[in-house]
Amino acid sequence: MFSNAIRKFSSIQSPCPKRLFKYLLRQCDKLPSGPKQYYKFQIKQSFKQHKTESDPERIREIIRRSYEDAEWVIKKYFPEKS
Repeated sequence: MFSNAIRKFSSIQSPCPKRLFKYLLRQCDKLPSGPKQYYKFQIKQSFKQHKTESDPERIREIIRRSYEDAEWVIKKYFPEKS
């Protein structure tokens, strides 16, 4: 269920970092309280760290990796729904 949504979202031709940020934070809302706070903090830190990135290929790689990591987290907390 969640991995299908991640695949659908990641198939967008021109990925938008702002849309990705919102999507990842919404996915965190589905997690239990402790992990939710941890992953929201990590997402915000990661976006701050990469905000000056200007290489389009590197940006695509970061976005692709973000989807993979999000899918891993969802599978970790909801193994029956993946």
